[in-house]
Amino acid sequence: MSITLQWLGHASFKIVSGDSVIYIDPWKLEDADHDGTLILVSHSHYDHYSVEDIGKAVSGDWEFIATADVVQGYGAGDVIRPGETREFDGGKVTAVAAYNTNKEFHPKESEWVGFIIELDGKKIYYAGDTDITEEMSGLTDIDLALLPVGGTYTMTAAEAAAATAKFQPRKALPYHWGDIVGHRNDAEKFKSQSVGEVVVLQPGETIKV
Repeated sequence: MSITLQWLGHASFKIVSGDSVIYIDPWKLEDADHDGTLILVSHSHYDHYSVEDIGKAVSGDWEFIATADVVQGYGAGDVIRPGETREFDGGKVTAVAAYNTNKEFHPKESEWVGFIIELDGKKIYYAGDTDITEEMSGLTDIDLALLPVGGTYTMTAAEAAAATAKFQPRKALPYHWGDIVGHRNDAEKFKSQSVGEVVVLQPGETIKV
């Protein structure tokens, strides 16, 4: 079964495989598709956790997995912490610690996360808002890595490229550029310096995993 991944802009993605429709950090959604079966939210910053956009994404029957602060704010959902795994209909998701090492926007003690999504024999890693971390060295067999490249709040393009050398994903895709922080040249710099294949999308474009 094929997996389609769509970059919705900034740090938001939509993954579709069969009956599974997964939204990661939905924000600034243009349309209300109401097709999401699983919503993943990495932390509570406004550009990742948007109640309005969750409402646009969800279907009648859906699951919600997020960090403790998000679940508390939303009033429902399944709390996931770094290192924990949750199964969903069609696959499983594992939380990976996401934090800053040389800035203070995303402290490690907040237990904010990225996600490894295992679906139809593929592993997609969404890094969240993070710098290069020691946890990245433990990543294996990643088919597609989604990495922030905008700097300021996360890795720069060069740092994100260095991260690909740590765990060598088969393919990588940059995000966290083009809105709030980061520019197209950050995405292109990441592409030129990374290990392995890199795909640069415009918001709304899709790829097959």
